[in-house]
Amino acid sequence: MRDAADTSTITDRGRYENAKTPWEQLTWRSAALDWATRELTTRGLRESGTAGRRVRLRPWSVLVRIPVEDADTTHHATAASPVWLKANPPASAFEAPLAAALARWVPEHVLKPLAVDADRGWSLLPDGGDLFSQVLDRNPADPHAWEEPLRQYATMQCALIPYTKDLEQLGVPSARTTTLPQVFDETVEFIRSVTEKTAAPLRQSTPDLDPTTLHALRPRLLNWSAELADLGIPDSLDHSDLHEGQLFNPEPGRFTFFDWGDASVSHPFCSFLVPAEQFTERYGPDSLPRLRDAYLEPWTGNGRSSKELRRALSLAGRLGVIGRAVTWGRIFPGASDETRATGAAESTKRLLQLATEEPPF
Repeated sequence: MRDAADTSTITDRGRYENAKTPWEQLTWRSAALDWATRELTTRGLRESGTAGRRVRLRPWSVLVRIPVEDADTTHHATAASPVWLKANPPASAFEAPLAAALARWVPEHVLKPLAVDADRGWSLLPDGGDLFSQVLDRNPADPHAWEEPLRQYATMQCALIPYTKDLEQLGVPSARTTTLPQVFDETVEFIRSVTEKTAAPLRQSTPDLDPTTLHALRPRLLNWSAELADLGIPDSLDHSDLHEGQLFNPEPGRFTFFDWGDASVSHPFCSFLVPAEQFTERYGPDSLPRLRDAYLEPWTGNGRSSKELRRALSLAGRLGVIGRAVTWGRIFPGASDETRATGAAESTKRLLQLATEEPPF
């Protein structure tokens, strides 16, 4: 592969112009691209030039879109679907081995990587077809489109319950239902440490920030966590950021899930928070009960009543904000002050949701 500094390469930094990533290091960049080249070669593929290469740089990952073609030079080169090289920072390097394990355990529900380097947190990923967000954009008037993917996602979570210890051994963070108060404490400590160092910009972006306010939420958090645990639904894999751009719709009726860098072993129902928020933003709250029931359908049985399942979902909807908040501190330990301040502000906004009214689902 040509050097990533090729002028035909398009680089996207989003709103993180000053974020430091390993992509800027020539040695690292060459090693990652050489690894991708070798893995492509073993599959009879090669990069078809850097004209279509695109690099997406974020504090939490490096993602390189690589255009490929058939490497058989005895025929005219045949274009193939592009592949993606993804590199995670140390705190989410578990995503590479996790993706490989999920492809073994629940292959029908996930995007199967072409190759992984578990030690370096690198993945080489195939094209997954249409993103679910693209499907929704083509048919924006259908409020029921989320129901089947959530039903399939819940089915996958049920299948993964026996693998929770294996998930943790892969490095997936543990945020089990009974330990959510401790995870909350870790997040508040992250916010406090950033506040002391970068108080001015953080308070400017989050004017109502007051660590005392967050600490005051802890007693009710303890009660909710205990009640949720008592309902007896086992912990499983929580994607923690299951928005409409995190799943593919490769063929009618089938959905595959990917991008596990924020995942944890936690109460499975915490996963419902993000899609419910996105659904409400797109369609309003009126159809949320149908969405809730679609997600809960695979969880029925085992003596649990609909009332108990709905109560568990409501509790997890509250507590799920902890999983969203803790990610910012976990992923950015070596980030710039500016990025950490952004993360602390986002974490604070999430934790303050614990003080709001009960979720509508």
